[in-house]
Amino acid sequence: MELIFSVFITILYVLTRGASGATNLFNVMDYGAVGDGKTDDSAAFSKAWKSTCNSPSRNPILVIPASKIFLLKPVTFSGPCKSTSIHVLMSGNIVAPDSKSAWKGYHLDMWLAFTNVNGLTIIGSGTINGRGAIWWSECSSYRVPEGGTCKGPTALTFYRCNGLVLKGTKHINSQRNHIAIFNCKDVTFSNLHISAPKTSPNTDGIDIASSSNVRILNSFIGTGDDCIAISSGSSHINITGIACGPGHGISVGSLGAHGGNDTVEEVHVRNCTFNETMTGVRIKTWQGGVGYARKILFEKIKFIRADNPIIIDQYYCPGGHCKNETSGIKISDVSYRYITGTSTTDKVINLSCDQNVGCTNIQLYYVHIISTVPGKKAYSFSFDAHGNCTHTKPVVKGLQP
Repeated sequence: MELIFSVFITILYVLTRGASGATNLFNVMDYGAVGDGKTDDSAAFSKAWKSTCNSPSRNPILVIPASKIFLLKPVTFSGPCKSTSIHVLMSGNIVAPDSKSAWKGYHLDMWLAFTNVNGLTIIGSGTINGRGAIWWSECSSYRVPEGGTCKGPTALTFYRCNGLVLKGTKHINSQRNHIAIFNCKDVTFSNLHISAPKTSPNTDGIDIASSSNVRILNSFIGTGDDCIAISSGSSHINITGIACGPGHGISVGSLGAHGGNDTVEEVHVRNCTFNETMTGVRIKTWQGGVGYARKILFEKIKFIRADNPIIIDQYYCPGGHCKNETSGIKISDVSYRYITGTSTTDKVINLSCDQNVGCTNIQLYYVHIISTVPGKKAYSFSFDAHGNCTHTKPVVKGLQP
Protein backbone atom coordinates (compact mmCIF):
# COMPACT_ATOMS: atom_id res chain seq x y z
CA MET A 1 0.00 0.00 0.00
CA GLU A 2 2.81 2.42 0.84
CA LEU A 3 4.34 1.81 -2.58
CA ILE A 4 1.04 2.71 -4.25
CA PHE A 5 0.79 5.91 -2.25
CA SER A 6 4.39 6.85 -3.02
CA VAL A 7 3.84 6.32 -6.73
CA PHE A 8 0.67 8.40 -6.53
CA ILE A 9 2.51 11.27 -4.86
CA THR A 10 5.38 11.10 -7.34
CA ILE A 11 3.02 11.28 -10.32
CA LEU A 12 1.07 14.08 -8.69
CA TYR A 13 4.30 15.97 -8.03
CA VAL A 14 5.45 15.67 -11.65
CA LEU A 15 2.10 16.68 -13.09
CA THR A 16 1.58 19.68 -10.84
CA ARG A 17 5.09 21.09 -10.46
CA GLY A 18 4.83 24.79 -11.15
CA ALA A 19 6.53 26.56 -14.03
CA SER A 20 8.81 28.29 -11.53
CA GLY A 21 10.13 24.90 -10.40
CA ALA A 22 8.87 25.47 -6.86
CA THR A 23 8.11 22.26 -4.98
CA ASN A 24 4.62 21.29 -4.00
CA LEU A 25 5.79 18.77 -1.37
CA PHE A 26 5.91 19.93 2.25
CA ASN A 27 7.52 17.37 4.53
CA VAL A 28 7.02 17.97 8.24
CA MET A 29 10.65 16.91 8.82
CA ASP A 30 11.80 19.96 6.87
CA TYR A 31 9.97 22.17 9.36
CA GLY A 32 11.64 20.81 12.47
CA ALA A 33 9.64 17.68 13.29
CA VAL A 34 11.66 15.00 15.10
CA GLY A 35 9.34 12.00 14.93
CA ASP A 36 10.71 10.14 17.95
CA GLY A 37 7.35 9.85 19.73
CA LYS A 38 8.63 11.95 22.65
CA THR A 39 9.37 15.40 21.24
CA ASP A 40 6.42 17.74 20.77
CA ASP A 41 6.13 18.15 16.99
CA SER A 42 3.03 20.35 17.08
CA ALA A 43 4.81 23.55 16.01
CA ALA A 44 6.52 21.80 13.10
CA PHE A 45 3.21 20.41 11.85
CA SER A 46 1.59 23.84 12.10
CA LYS A 47 4.39 25.44 10.09
CA ALA A 48 4.32 22.73 7.45
CA TRP A 49 0.54 23.06 7.17
CA LYS A 50 0.75 26.83 6.79
CA SER A 51 3.15 26.44 3.87
CA THR A 52 0.96 23.76 2.31
CA CYS A 53 -2.23 25.75 2.70
CA ASN A 54 -0.66 28.96 1.36
CA SER A 55 1.09 27.26 -1.56
CA PRO A 56 0.13 28.61 -5.01
CA SER A 57 0.71 25.18 -6.59
CA ARG A 58 -2.28 23.30 -7.91
CA ASN A 59 -1.97 20.22 -5.64
CA PRO A 60 0.18 20.98 -2.58
CA ILE A 61 1.00 17.89 -0.51
CA LEU A 62 1.73 17.72 3.20
CA VAL A 63 3.98 14.70 3.80
CA ILE A 64 3.98 12.80 7.10
CA PRO A 65 6.78 10.30 6.46
CA ALA A 66 6.82 6.60 7.31
CA SER A 67 8.84 5.00 10.11
CA LYS A 68 8.28 8.00 12.36
CA ILE A 69 6.07 8.63 15.40
CA PHE A 70 4.96 12.21 15.86
CA LEU A 71 3.76 13.44 19.25
CA LEU A 72 1.17 16.18 18.82
CA LYS A 73 -0.66 18.33 21.31
CA PRO A 74 -4.01 19.80 20.15
CA VAL A 75 -3.53 21.22 16.64
CA THR A 76 -6.02 22.87 14.27
CA PHE A 77 -5.24 22.90 10.55
CA SER A 78 -7.23 25.87 9.31
CA GLY A 79 -8.29 27.06 5.89
CA PRO A 80 -9.36 28.32 3.50
CA CYS A 81 -6.32 27.42 1.42
CA LYS A 82 -5.14 28.89 -1.87
CA SER A 83 -5.49 25.60 -3.73
CA THR A 84 -8.82 23.86 -4.16
CA SER A 85 -7.04 20.48 -3.88
CA ILE A 86 -4.98 19.81 -0.74
CA HIS A 87 -3.36 16.41 -0.14
CA VAL A 88 -1.96 14.88 3.04
CA LEU A 89 0.18 11.77 2.62
CA MET A 90 -0.01 10.14 6.02
CA SER A 91 2.54 7.34 6.10
CA GLY A 92 3.85 7.97 9.61
CA ASN A 93 2.09 7.62 12.96
CA ILE A 94 0.66 10.31 15.23
CA VAL A 95 0.23 9.90 18.99
CA ALA A 96 -1.44 12.04 21.64
CA PRO A 97 0.28 13.07 24.87
CA ASP A 98 0.17 10.41 27.56
CA SER A 99 -0.83 12.90 30.24
CA LYS A 100 -3.87 15.14 30.67
CA SER A 101 -1.62 17.97 31.81
CA ALA A 102 -0.59 18.43 28.17
CA TRP A 103 -4.10 19.81 27.52
CA LYS A 104 -3.67 22.65 30.00
CA GLY A 105 -4.56 25.88 28.22
CA TYR A 106 -6.33 24.07 25.36
CA HIS A 107 -10.02 23.40 24.77
CA LEU A 108 -10.92 19.82 25.62
CA ASP A 109 -13.25 19.35 22.64
CA MET A 110 -10.72 18.47 19.95
CA TRP A 111 -7.25 17.01 19.50
CA LEU A 112 -6.63 17.15 15.73
CA ALA A 113 -8.95 19.28 13.62
CA PHE A 114 -9.28 20.44 10.02
CA THR A 115 -11.53 23.47 9.56
CA ASN A 116 -12.69 25.26 6.42
CA VAL A 117 -10.46 23.21 4.11
CA ASN A 118 -12.16 22.34 0.82
CA GLY A 119 -10.81 19.67 -1.52
CA LEU A 120 -8.89 17.92 1.26
CA THR A 121 -7.62 14.38 0.62
CA ILE A 122 -5.86 12.41 3.37
CA ILE A 123 -4.44 9.04 2.29
CA GLY A 124 -1.96 6.62 3.80
CA SER A 125 -1.59 3.69 6.12
CA GLY A 126 -0.43 5.71 9.11
CA THR A 127 -2.05 5.48 12.54
CA ILE A 128 -3.64 8.13 14.75
CA ASN A 129 -3.41 6.93 18.36
CA GLY A 130 -5.40 8.94 20.91
CA ARG A 131 -3.97 7.12 23.95
CA GLY A 132 -7.45 7.39 25.37
CA ALA A 133 -7.05 5.20 28.45
CA ILE A 134 -6.08 8.20 30.59
CA TRP A 135 -9.49 9.70 29.79
CA TRP A 136 -11.56 6.53 30.01
CA SER A 137 -10.69 5.78 33.64
CA GLU A 138 -12.78 8.69 34.94
CA CYS A 139 -15.71 7.68 32.72
CA SER A 140 -15.71 4.08 33.84
CA SER A 141 -17.44 4.89 37.11
CA TYR A 142 -20.49 6.96 37.94
CA ARG A 143 -18.42 9.32 40.06
CA VAL A 144 -16.05 11.77 38.44
CA PRO A 145 -13.17 12.81 40.76
CA GLU A 146 -13.16 16.41 41.96
CA GLY A 147 -11.59 18.58 39.30
CA GLY A 148 -11.75 15.76 36.78
CA THR A 149 -13.71 15.23 33.62
CA CYS A 150 -14.65 12.24 31.54
CA LYS A 151 -15.42 14.27 28.43
CA GLY A 152 -12.24 13.73 26.47
CA PRO A 153 -11.39 15.34 23.14
CA THR A 154 -12.55 14.05 19.78
CA ALA A 155 -9.45 12.61 18.14
CA LEU A 156 -10.02 13.85 14.57
CA THR A 157 -12.56 16.53 13.63
CA PHE A 158 -13.55 17.87 10.21
CA TYR A 159 -15.53 21.13 10.22
CA ARG A 160 -16.78 22.77 7.05
CA CYS A 161 -14.57 20.63 4.82
CA ASN A 162 -16.34 20.08 1.49
CA GLY A 163 -15.04 17.55 -1.03
CA LEU A 164 -13.30 15.60 1.76
CA VAL A 165 -11.58 12.22 1.22
CA LEU A 166 -10.06 10.04 3.96
CA LYS A 167 -8.64 6.71 2.85
CA GLY A 168 -6.56 3.89 4.29
CA THR A 169 -5.71 5.34 7.71
CA LYS A 170 -5.89 3.63 11.09
CA HIS A 171 -7.47 5.19 14.18
CA ILE A 172 -7.05 3.63 17.61
CA ASN A 173 -7.91 4.33 21.24
CA SER A 174 -9.44 7.76 20.86
CA GLN A 175 -10.00 9.91 23.92
CA ARG A 176 -13.68 10.15 22.95
CA ASN A 177 -15.03 9.98 19.37
CA HIS A 178 -12.47 8.78 16.84
CA ILE A 179 -13.72 10.89 13.92
CA ALA A 180 -16.36 13.63 13.77
CA ILE A 181 -17.80 15.35 10.70
CA PHE A 182 -19.62 18.68 11.15
CA ASN A 183 -21.12 20.87 8.43
CA CYS A 184 -19.39 19.02 5.60
CA LYS A 185 -20.61 18.17 2.09
CA ASP A 186 -19.42 15.57 -0.40
CA VAL A 187 -17.39 13.34 1.91
CA THR A 188 -15.90 9.91 1.13
CA PHE A 189 -14.27 7.73 3.80
CA SER A 190 -12.96 4.33 2.74
CA ASN A 191 -10.72 1.47 3.84
CA LEU A 192 -10.43 2.78 7.38
CA HIS A 193 -9.56 0.72 10.44
CA ILE A 194 -10.97 2.13 13.69
CA SER A 195 -10.57 0.28 16.98
CA ALA A 196 -10.77 0.65 20.74
CA PRO A 197 -11.65 -1.78 23.55
CA LYS A 198 -15.36 -2.54 23.85
CA THR A 199 -15.21 -1.26 27.44
CA SER A 200 -13.93 2.18 26.40
CA PRO A 201 -16.69 4.78 26.97
CA ASN A 202 -17.97 7.16 24.28
CA THR A 203 -15.41 6.06 21.71
CA ASP A 204 -17.69 6.31 18.68
CA GLY A 205 -16.07 5.35 15.41
CA ILE A 206 -17.51 8.04 13.13
CA ASP A 207 -20.02 10.74 14.11
CA ILE A 208 -21.86 12.65 11.40
CA ALA A 209 -23.72 15.89 12.12
CA SER A 210 -25.23 18.60 9.89
CA SER A 211 -23.57 17.04 6.84
CA SER A 212 -24.77 15.78 3.46
CA ASN A 213 -23.63 13.49 0.67
CA VAL A 214 -21.45 11.38 2.93
CA ARG A 215 -20.16 7.95 1.88
CA ILE A 216 -18.46 5.53 4.28
CA LEU A 217 -17.17 2.45 2.53
CA ASN A 218 -15.37 -0.85 3.14
CA SER A 219 -14.06 -0.24 6.64
CA PHE A 220 -13.63 -2.01 9.97
CA ILE A 221 -14.97 -0.26 13.06
CA GLY A 222 -14.82 -1.88 16.49
CA THR A 223 -15.10 0.42 19.52
CA GLY A 224 -16.85 0.94 22.85
CA ASP A 225 -19.77 2.91 21.43
CA ASP A 226 -21.55 3.49 18.12
CA CYS A 227 -19.60 2.31 15.10
CA ILE A 228 -21.30 5.12 13.18
CA ALA A 229 -23.75 7.67 14.58
CA ILE A 230 -25.82 9.98 12.37
CA SER A 231 -27.07 13.12 14.10
CA SER A 232 -29.38 16.00 13.29
CA GLY A 233 -29.08 17.97 10.07
CA SER A 234 -27.65 15.05 8.10
CA SER A 235 -28.97 13.77 4.78
CA HIS A 236 -27.97 11.50 1.90
CA ILE A 237 -25.71 9.28 3.98
CA ASN A 238 -24.54 6.07 2.28
CA ILE A 239 -22.82 3.40 4.39
CA THR A 240 -21.62 0.25 2.63
CA GLY A 241 -19.35 -2.66 3.46
CA ILE A 242 -18.78 -1.96 7.17
CA ALA A 243 -17.62 -4.65 9.58
CA CYS A 244 -18.93 -3.36 12.91
CA GLY A 245 -18.07 -4.84 16.28
CA PRO A 246 -17.56 -4.60 19.11
CA GLY A 247 -19.64 -1.51 19.70
CA HIS A 248 -23.20 -0.25 19.75
CA GLY A 249 -23.94 -0.75 16.07
CA ILE A 250 -24.95 1.89 13.53
CA SER A 251 -27.34 4.49 14.93
CA VAL A 252 -29.53 7.26 13.64
CA GLY A 253 -29.61 9.66 16.57
CA SER A 254 -29.99 10.31 19.25
CA LEU A 255 -32.46 13.00 18.20
CA GLY A 256 -34.63 15.40 20.16
CA ALA A 257 -32.50 15.75 23.28
CA HIS A 258 -32.19 19.53 23.24
CA GLY A 259 -35.62 20.68 22.13
CA GLY A 260 -34.58 21.91 18.68
CA ASN A 261 -35.87 20.81 15.30
CA ASP A 262 -33.82 17.67 14.60
CA THR A 263 -33.95 16.11 11.14
CA VAL A 264 -32.29 13.16 9.41
CA GLU A 265 -33.24 11.75 6.01
CA GLU A 266 -32.04 9.62 3.11
CA VAL A 267 -29.81 7.23 5.06
CA HIS A 268 -28.83 4.00 3.30
CA VAL A 269 -26.95 1.24 5.14
CA ARG A 270 -26.06 -1.76 2.96
CA ASN A 271 -23.89 -4.89 2.99
CA CYS A 272 -22.74 -4.55 6.59
CA THR A 273 -21.88 -7.17 9.22
CA PHE A 274 -22.43 -6.70 12.96
CA ASN A 275 -20.35 -8.99 15.14
CA GLU A 276 -21.26 -9.18 18.85
CA THR A 277 -22.55 -5.61 18.99
CA MET A 278 -24.75 -4.25 21.79
CA THR A 279 -27.31 -3.13 19.22
CA GLY A 280 -27.43 -3.58 15.48
CA VAL A 281 -29.27 -1.03 13.34
CA ARG A 282 -30.89 1.51 15.62
CA ILE A 283 -32.95 4.68 15.52
CA LYS A 284 -33.00 6.45 18.88
CA THR A 285 -34.93 9.56 19.90
CA TRP A 286 -35.82 11.34 23.10
CA GLN A 287 -39.38 12.15 24.06
CA GLY A 288 -40.21 15.82 23.70
CA GLY A 289 -38.23 16.34 20.50
CA VAL A 290 -39.41 18.03 17.33
CA GLY A 291 -38.47 16.98 13.80
CA TYR A 292 -38.21 13.79 11.81
CA ALA A 293 -36.15 10.77 10.77
CA ARG A 294 -37.31 9.47 7.39
CA LYS A 295 -36.36 7.65 4.21
CA ILE A 296 -33.99 5.24 5.93
CA LEU A 297 -32.93 1.88 4.43
CA PHE A 298 -31.13 -1.04 6.08
CA GLU A 299 -30.41 -3.68 3.44
CA LYS A 300 -28.38 -6.88 3.21
CA ILE A 301 -27.34 -6.85 6.85
CA LYS A 302 -25.86 -9.81 8.74
CA PHE A 303 -25.87 -10.11 12.54
CA ILE A 304 -23.52 -12.41 14.43
CA ARG A 305 -24.49 -12.71 18.10
CA ALA A 306 -25.86 -9.16 18.28
CA ASP A 307 -27.69 -8.25 21.49
CA ASN A 308 -30.52 -6.16 19.97
CA PRO A 309 -30.37 -6.50 16.19
CA ILE A 310 -33.22 -4.23 15.04
CA ILE A 311 -34.45 -1.45 17.29
CA ILE A 312 -36.43 1.77 17.11
CA ASP A 313 -36.25 3.38 20.54
CA GLN A 314 -38.34 6.53 20.89
CA TYR A 315 -37.99 6.43 24.65
CA TYR A 316 -34.22 6.84 24.68
CA CYS A 317 -33.05 8.19 28.04
CA PRO A 318 -29.78 6.61 29.17
CA GLY A 319 -29.29 8.76 32.27
CA GLY A 320 -32.71 8.19 33.85
CA HIS A 321 -34.97 10.96 35.24
CA CYS A 322 -37.02 10.91 32.04
CA LYS A 323 -40.27 12.80 31.53
CA ASN A 324 -43.37 11.68 29.67
CA GLU A 325 -43.57 14.35 26.95
CA THR A 326 -46.40 14.96 24.48
CA SER A 327 -44.25 15.71 21.42
CA GLY A 328 -41.83 13.44 19.61
CA ILE A 329 -39.66 12.94 16.56
CA LYS A 330 -41.69 11.65 13.60
CA ILE A 331 -40.23 8.42 12.18
CA SER A 332 -41.41 7.32 8.74
CA ASP A 333 -40.40 5.45 5.60
CA VAL A 334 -37.96 3.02 7.23
CA SER A 335 -37.17 -0.22 5.36
CA TYR A 336 -35.41 -3.38 6.56
CA ARG A 337 -34.63 -5.70 3.64
CA TYR A 338 -32.74 -8.98 3.31
CA ILE A 339 -31.52 -9.14 6.90
CA THR A 340 -30.32 -12.33 8.58
CA GLY A 341 -28.40 -13.46 11.61
CA THR A 342 -28.35 -14.41 15.28
CA SER A 343 -29.11 -12.61 18.50
CA THR A 344 -28.03 -13.24 22.09
CA THR A 345 -31.41 -11.92 23.27
CA ASP A 346 -34.81 -13.33 22.37
CA LYS A 347 -36.31 -9.91 21.51
CA VAL A 348 -34.68 -9.59 18.11
CA ILE A 349 -36.95 -6.89 16.65
CA ASN A 350 -38.03 -4.01 18.92
CA LEU A 351 -40.11 -1.20 17.45
CA SER A 352 -40.92 1.09 20.38
CA CYS A 353 -42.52 4.11 18.75
CA ASP A 354 -43.69 7.31 20.39
CA GLN A 355 -47.22 7.00 21.75
CA ASN A 356 -48.14 10.45 20.43
CA VAL A 357 -46.77 10.42 16.88
CA GLY A 358 -46.14 6.74 16.14
CA CYS A 359 -43.99 5.36 13.30
CA THR A 360 -45.42 5.13 9.77
CA ASN A 361 -44.53 3.14 6.68
CA ILE A 362 -42.20 0.73 8.44
CA GLN A 363 -41.34 -2.03 5.97
CA LEU A 364 -39.79 -5.42 6.78
CA TYR A 365 -39.03 -7.70 3.85
CA TYR A 366 -37.12 -10.98 4.04
CA VAL A 367 -35.90 -10.52 7.60
CA HIS A 368 -34.89 -13.69 9.46
CA ILE A 369 -33.19 -13.50 12.86
CA ILE A 370 -32.87 -16.39 15.32
CA SER A 371 -31.60 -16.84 18.86
CA THR A 372 -28.09 -18.08 19.48
CA VAL A 373 -29.55 -20.54 21.98
CA PRO A 374 -30.59 -23.74 20.16
CA GLY A 375 -34.32 -24.26 20.38
CA LYS A 376 -35.03 -20.90 22.00
CA LYS A 377 -37.77 -18.94 20.26
CA ALA A 378 -37.03 -15.42 19.07
CA TYR A 379 -39.80 -12.86 19.15
CA SER A 380 -40.58 -9.28 18.19
CA PHE A 381 -42.14 -6.30 19.95
CA SER A 382 -44.04 -3.48 18.33
CA PHE A 383 -45.73 -0.44 19.84
CA ASP A 384 -47.51 2.13 17.67
CA ALA A 385 -45.57 1.06 14.56
CA HIS A 386 -47.46 0.98 11.28
CA GLY A 387 -46.45 -0.54 7.95
CA ASN A 388 -45.90 -3.93 6.36
CA CYS A 389 -44.10 -7.12 7.29
CA THR A 390 -43.58 -9.87 4.70
CA HIS A 391 -41.35 -12.96 4.65
CA THR A 392 -40.15 -12.05 8.14
CA LYS A 393 -39.39 -14.27 11.16
CA PRO A 394 -40.31 -13.59 13.85
CA VAL A 395 -43.49 -11.95 12.57
CA VAL A 396 -44.05 -8.41 13.82
CA LYS A 397 -47.57 -8.17 15.13
CA GLY A 398 -49.37 -4.95 14.26
CA LEU A 399 -47.72 -4.62 10.86
CA GLN A 400 -49.74 -5.72 7.84
CA PRO A 401 -48.56 -8.91 6.09
